[in-house]
Amino acid sequence: MKQKKTNAMRMLDRSNISYEVNTYDVSETHMDGESVAQKVGVDATQVYKTLVLENTNHAHFVFVIPVRASLDMKAAAQAVGEKKLHLMPLDDLKKVTGYVRGGCSPIGMKRQFPTIIDQQAMALNTIYISGGERGTQIKIGITDLINATNAKVVQVIHE
Repeated sequence: MKQKKTNAMRMLDRSNISYEVNTYDVSETHMDGESVAQKVGVDATQVYKTLVLENTNHAHFVFVIPVRASLDMKAAAQAVGEKKLHLMPLDDLKKVTGYVRGGCSPIGMKRQFPTIIDQQAMALNTIYISGGERGTQIKIGITDLINATNAKVVQVIHE
């Protein structure tokens, strides 16, 4: 069966960026990053999650961090020149990004938001990110991800 292209895949194709698609079965319940890594058959240190935060004026910012890590909210705000950020309400995720929880890719959102990739990713050649729908992961070179999202690389996780 042919893989249905997501916005993330179409954007990567348009930019001639190579990537690998990995799919897995999903259930109705939310799956954590450790479980995703197991289903894809890779070490969890290679799997990254996408978090969308907003400031008090509802400007949005995207953070790509290891699934085992938690975002340092102070460092995140500093990285984008804001005083304070908070997680965007889940109810707004699809409306703002075009993606659903568990399928939110930093590539191919409705608009290009300022994107920060945690510095830890620089130790890896490739990482796995959401492919734009639940049950789909994209393996991508870290430099390609930086270029595709116009991201800055900053330490934004708790050590």
